[in-house]
Amino acid sequence: MSIPSTQHQVIISEAAGKMIELNDHSIDLVVTSPPYPMIEMWDDIMANINPAIGDDLRQGDGSAAFERMHQLLDTVWEQTYRVLKPGGFACINIGDATRTIDDQFALYANHSRIISAFLRLGFANMPNILWRKQTNAPNKFMGSGMLPAGAYVTLEHEWILVFRKAGKRVFRSEAEKQLRRESAFFWEERNTWFSDLWDLKGVKQKIANSGSRNRSAAFPFEIPYRLISMYSVKGDVVLDPFLGTGTTMLAAMATERNSLGIDIDGAFLPLIAKSINEAAPLPLNQYIRQRIEAHKTFMQLRALDKKKSPIKHFNETLSLPVMTSQETEIRFHYLDRIQQQTPTCYEVTYRDGERVN
Repeated sequence: MSIPSTQHQVIISEAAGKMIELNDHSIDLVVTSPPYPMIEMWDDIMANINPAIGDDLRQGDGSAAFERMHQLLDTVWEQTYRVLKPGGFACINIGDATRTIDDQFALYANHSRIISAFLRLGFANMPNILWRKQTNAPNKFMGSGMLPAGAYVTLEHEWILVFRKAGKRVFRSEAEKQLRRESAFFWEERNTWFSDLWDLKGVKQKIANSGSRNRSAAFPFEIPYRLISMYSVKGDVVLDPFLGTGTTMLAAMATERNSLGIDIDGAFLPLIAKSINEAAPLPLNQYIRQRIEAHKTFMQLRALDKKKSPIKHFNETLSLPVMTSQETEIRFHYLDRIQQQTPTCYEVTYRDGERVN
């Protein structure tokens, strides 16, 4: 049985401008974390695109700056709707912002502004996910400390907004249905992944030699890995219009999806290459193997619980019991090689996964 390769391309360009070149209905899934409006690290980048943003901030008009920043993102969301296939999903990681402008402290609700933009475009908003970031300091000494009534709560979570375009995806051919079955996830993973609260550690943000910022704003690998596994199948095309250090692309490689990433900062190319070289292929394969080992442990512990009903299903490829018939054709391929074909294009080849026992 032949194992297909996947293609991954990085494009340095303004996101919406480059997306105009993509064909209609050519993308299966969008997973991204855009610049967060009203977070100071993004001020200069956004003001360089629209100088009126800088004017608003200097004049103390936070509401106007907030809206202009989101108008920049709106152009990307418009293109996202166009390039997504019917039934395709868009998953947007975004944090709200708190900021003092002209001596007025306020919350800027980025997540609700993005939801409004997606609804206007015609997306359906699916149940969203709260990502509780474990990196936040435990103290709550914000504002007036222990004295009422001038304190404010800390933001200890971000949002993962989930949208779908044009109803359920339809798998028509037998080949499409087979890839869907092979792309299934384990029963216990479903129960964790489809919870609306994810408790995951953040990652180090500091970077050097970027042309525009000194923090990456990257999300942890587990976030795009889960989202890609949840909302696409093997061989799909995953787009990240704000690629950054390339985490979404790495997750696409590990899940046997193709990917396309766009970023405005050309200085990120060596950072992306470094991330891929460090992850390829052993660390990504270890992550895949950990999934299988975790499932093996889960099934062993469940078998010891005499109160549970007998396990009836078995995955022959993995040589492991599974909870449901939908898991019997799950198939993993380990990465064999990641070849950098050009400075911005990578090809991944795979090999058959090994049995666990």
